[in-house]
Amino acid sequence: MLHAHAQNRPLRNKRSRRSGPTFPPLQRVVLSDGVARSLFEQFAEHYGSARGQEEYGWALLGVREKDHVLALASLPAGAKRNAGTAHVEHNRVAQAFASRVVRRTNRRLTMLGVVHTHPGSMRHPSEGDLRGDLPWVARLRGGEGAFAIGTADVPVSLADGATYQPRPNVICRSAFRFSWYALGGRSGGYRPLSVEIAPGPDLACALHGVWAMLEDHGEGLERLAREYGDLRFEVISSDEGPRLLLTAPLGERALHVLIGARVRYLLQHGDDLVELTSPDPRLDRAVPQLLAELAG
Repeated sequence: MLHAHAQNRPLRNKRSRRSGPTFPPLQRVVLSDGVARSLFEQFAEHYGSARGQEEYGWALLGVREKDHVLALASLPAGAKRNAGTAHVEHNRVAQAFASRVVRRTNRRLTMLGVVHTHPGSMRHPSEGDLRGDLPWVARLRGGEGAFAIGTADVPVSLADGATYQPRPNVICRSAFRFSWYALGGRSGGYRPLSVEIAPGPDLACALHGVWAMLEDHGEGLERLAREYGDLRFEVISSDEGPRLLLTAPLGERALHVLIGARVRYLLQHGDDLVELTSPDPRLDRAVPQLLAELAG
């Protein structure tokens, strides 16, 4: 688990500031409209839930350009987060695996920063945020990160559902506001960061629909992804809702692992599908055992 204030942040980029090209200070963050939609809709869903007075958060993946970052994917903190009114610890297991899957679509994607909410109307990162962010932000590409604080304090008279910007570093929609900041590893604190929205998807949007499955099976999935480089992962629709499908090619055959309320193992040969009995309740042990048996 990751603490959004005083512990390690999610998805560390181990590249040091000195090992890459030199970048000027960040001037703005550009959100794909898919990422902006994810942030506002999930904030609204969280705010209206039984845990709505807790903090919530997201890790952002994207591309660092010369003077700006382009946010292309949002990774939620998850239901298994540890959170309260003054802290949120992201579920790193699900975020790490989701990051691996999303990065397969674009190898340039890297960690950009973190967004989290405040239950009240404090629109600026806290001292605890600063203590937690400074030790790792210098590891990001360019040595700076983009951060935002979400608050549900837009006046009712302005909460008409349209997106607008009362200030260059603030975007609002309905009752919700995100205030954006930049932070460098050697800086004394956060500074306002202009925000823009541009056309484009949230590359992690499909994974949001199976996030509970990523939290339940994330460790096993991450272990399998590291061990078997040719595994394919995709989100598919079913009568019971979205499901995560893992596919291991076996020449003319393929082993499919369908992950939902239960895990099913299916052997495909041409158009034929045969359901296999799982040899082990743990995903990361069952798949290697089945692959070994099928290879033999």
